[in-house]
Formats: sequence, structure tokens, C-alpha cells
Amino acid sequence: MRFFFRSRQFKIIAAIVAAVIVLTSTFGIIGRYMSPQASLVGAVVAPFQKMATTVGNFFKNADKRWNDGDKLAAENDELKKEIDKLKGELVDYQTAVTENEFYKKYLEIKDTNSDFEFCPAMLISNDPDDIFKGFVIDSGTNDGIKLYDPVITESGLVGYITEVGITTSKVTTILSPELVCGVYDSRTNDAGAVSGDRELSKNGMTKLYNLPRSCDVTVGDIIVTSGSGIFPDKIIIGTVGNIQSDPVSSSLYAGIIPAVDFDDIRNVMVITSFEGKGNTLIGKGE
Repeated sequence: MRFFFRSRQFKIIAAIVAAVIVLTSTFGIIGRYMSPQASLVGAVVAPFQKMATTVGNFFKNADKRWNDGDKLAAENDELKKEIDKLKGELVDYQTAVTENEFYKKYLEIKDTNSDFEFCPAMLISNDPDDIFKGFVIDSGTNDGIKLYDPVITESGLVGYITEVGITTSKVTTILSPELVCGVYDSRTNDAGAVSGDRELSKNGMTKLYNLPRSCDVTVGDIIVTSGSGIFPDKIIIGTVGNIQSDPVSSSLYAGIIPAVDFDDIRNVMVITSFEGKGNTLIGKGE
């Protein structure tokens, strides 16, 4: 409606109406002194008087619509502000619920590992060139994070810190050949080491190698950390997906399905300290 009153068409109509008003006013004055039913002038004046009344009613109604429109616009603005406020409160509530669930799961880990010190962090970017699913988190030295600190989710071991900045850090995952971790089979206690393998990583798996042929490891067994080097004891790595003969040695190796879904990571915990923390193992390469 507002745009109409500013348009060229409205200006033309307004000019015509103004002319009509002038005429109706003129005839109206004449009509005051002469009965419309008794004279020719009255017959001429009557239609203009009617037109003047119609025009007046139009502008009166238009003004009312204008004012009503302003009132509705103001009410709509208030409703929009209220909706935005409610949306913000809903987001805050959902965030609080998610964070509570997040911390609850790590408190359960803390209960069984009282020596653990945690730093919560959030994934802020993936490395598109890293086929081993490395990523960057929003915590660094300002948060107490150090090189080679282990990184976990409630599901198991993610990897470790390989680059540290003031406010961000790079995480290298267990899919990478850079990482080597001492492990054992939680059912049989057969020991070995886990490190990434380029071919296995294409299927989202990592490699458990140096298994003796006499071992009792079978598909479905759960593999956990042995507590050597930089990783705490009994952190879940994943489950055995298959067992193969190593083509260059007399040992066996197993393809491990990680417990962590690397495509679904949002939040992690960095273990900044634990009893018996040692040095990192050197990656064996591919």
C-alpha cells in the first residue's frame, strides 16, 4: 500500500481527484443556496456532491488502512523478535543438553581413570588432503594441550596431537602410519602394535601387526591400548575385522575396524595427563 501512494499512477489519480474536489466544492457552495430538485444547477451539483462524498470516504478508508498497516507491521516486528528470542533459547537449551551428555560420558571414563586430566575440544576443520582423516581442534597451548597428547571420544581412541598452536591443534588419527600404538586383544591378551596402512585406510580400517601365528586372535575381538608410550591402558581401539598373513614375514596381521566413526566426530577430549605417561613411539611408515 505504501508503495502505491508513492507511485506515478497515484500522482495522476491524486491530480484528477483534486480537480474533482475543486469542482465539487464550487458546486457545493452553489448548491447551498439552491435546491437541487428545483433547478438545473441542482441537477448538475448533485452528482458532484455524491462524488465528493465517495472520494472523501475513499481517502478516509485509505488512511485507516494505512494506519492499520503500520500497526500490523509493528505487531509483526514484535512477533518476529519474540520468535527469534525463542529460537535462541531453544538453541541454548539444545546445546546445554548436548554438552551435558558429552561431559556425562567422559565423567564415566574419569570415574574409572581418576588420574586422567581432560581438555574438551571441538573439531573446527578437516584436512581435505589427508586420506587418514586428520583434523584441527579449537584448543591449544592456552588450554594446556601438548604435543603427542592422546585424543579420544567416548567410543575409543581417535589419535594424538601432532601440531600445537596457541588456540588450535592438529590431530593425527589411528588410520595414519605416523601413529604407532602398543595394543593387546582384550580376550586373549595377545599383544601387537596398531598403525595405519594406506590400503586399509581406504576402507576406514587400521592395522594390527606383529601377531605370532600361534595367537588366538579371532574376528570380532576387541583391541585395546596396552598403556605403553603416550597412550593410557585399556582405551578401545576397535574390533578385529579380518586376519591375514604378512607377505614379508612369518607373522600375521589383522584389519581393525575403529570404534570411532571418523566421519561423525564433532567433539573430543584430549588427555593432557595420566599416570605413567611416556614417550611417543616412532611411526613405522607405510
